[in-house]
Amino acid sequence: MGSGSGCRVPRLVVAAPSSGSGKTTVATGLMAAFAERGLAVSPHKVGPDYIDPGYHALATGRPGRNLDAYLCGPELIAPLFAHGARGCDLAVVEGVMGLYDGASGCGELASTAQVAKLLRAPVVLVVDASSQSRSVAALVHGFASWDPEVRIGGVILNKVGSERHEELLREALDGAGVPVLGALRRARQVRTPSRHLGLVPVAERHGEAVDSVRALAEQVRQGCDLEGLFALACSAPALSGAAWDPAEVVACGGSLPAVPIERAPRAGAPSRNRDSAPDPVSRAKAGLSGADRGPVVPTLPHCLKGMGGTPIALRNACPQPVQPPRVAVAAGAAFTFSYVEHSELLAAAGAEVVTFDPLRDEQLPEGTDGLVIGGGFPEVYAPELSANEALRKAVAELARSGAPIAAECAGLLYLARSLDGKPMCGVLDADARMSERLTLGYREAVAVSDSVLAAAGTRMRGHEFHRTVLEPGAGAAPAWGFTAPAAAERRVEGFVQQGVHASYLHTHWAAEPGVARRFVERCVGS
Repeated sequence: MGSGSGCRVPRLVVAAPSSGSGKTTVATGLMAAFAERGLAVSPHKVGPDYIDPGYHALATGRPGRNLDAYLCGPELIAPLFAHGARGCDLAVVEGVMGLYDGASGCGELASTAQVAKLLRAPVVLVVDASSQSRSVAALVHGFASWDPEVRIGGVILNKVGSERHEELLREALDGAGVPVLGALRRARQVRTPSRHLGLVPVAERHGEAVDSVRALAEQVRQGCDLEGLFALACSAPALSGAAWDPAEVVACGGSLPAVPIERAPRAGAPSRNRDSAPDPVSRAKAGLSGADRGPVVPTLPHCLKGMGGTPIALRNACPQPVQPPRVAVAAGAAFTFSYVEHSELLAAAGAEVVTFDPLRDEQLPEGTDGLVIGGGFPEVYAPELSANEALRKAVAELARSGAPIAAECAGLLYLARSLDGKPMCGVLDADARMSERLTLGYREAVAVSDSVLAAAGTRMRGHEFHRTVLEPGAGAAPAWGFTAPAAAERRVEGFVQQGVHASYLHTHWAAEPGVARRFVERCVGS
């Protein structure tokens, strides 16, 4: 997987005892402050969150990348990190929740602590000191001693009330064995607006977001020991192994069988082998009960383990068409949730990746062969999306042609008949509305129906994060059956029809690069 002798990029993991302590403030401020000094800073975020990486990208001028050991598997954390950090002077990794909090019921899996250990990176603990003084020493000691494999190399005190308060905190920590590398005052906190799913994304407030990031950089410059933090980052040892390479993993093909290169059947056309194949709901029940679940998706394609460089024959295993298929990816303020590796994998599979904005563009990019609509906030922009009737009709026509369309969460809502009473694309016979209930959590899923993304029986992991309800929640051919982690979440979900795969489930294609190859191969035939 990739070439080279390992990753030697200096790195820090910014963690905290709990959510709300100031991780995003410190991490984004550090990224911006070091970038302003002329360093190439690689930004990373532990977990599935899409919003914080947008601020990281603004601070560094580089794509924000996620490191999620649940979605991608622990084996891919270091390779994905090395891929994103290649050529950089420093990497800053923002943690998730509390330092030792991971996937529910899975021990340390997907926790900031696990990622820090996989990256052999020192941790900077951000502590909300607003309501404590001497007790901070006990808190830091407890976190530093809980797991001897986690190296907490420094503390940044956040929400400090006064000079006297800071003196008390520093005195208490003198004997804790963990140096104080910064103190940020409560009165100087930079505020960023939030709503029902967290911070407002950068794309919706770019000018204000630029000002916020600059203010965070100034706050960190004034309150933190940047030289000490950089020295701590440089103490991280080299990572063994090679960087993740999208071209190599796509050439390998992953574990998903390729689909025939042909146009998907049009509406009303008889399905092949319909009588001999079990119906989707029966397959789902079998998968949810643990029977006949199909192949388990490997964390890392076995044909790449231990590989250094890519043999010519392996690269030739992924033939490139004379005219690459054009895959249009939804972007703009309404569709901001996307992992950058998805576009990299699509390009590696031979696609020309272009973006469009459903709020502004009245037509799909010329020559669109496939469509990817990721997550975001269509519920906030429902009137504007609905008013763009020309684009809604173009998307519906593309779907009727049988072209491949992959839609996640916001994309699912956009393809529905309506959203909060506003007409959408009408590709799916379903209606969506806002809900007071937050649906949030990791999912283990089995593909119920053959689709442009996966063969029936394929198992993958994903993440749900929304405050909407779709009725009905699944079509005649569901996309996924959820098998875990909670018994209450065992259900079928999503839609597969013609070339459309639409679901609430967010997945990370780096865990299964065969998804991108399968999608692009279907685009070639459309």
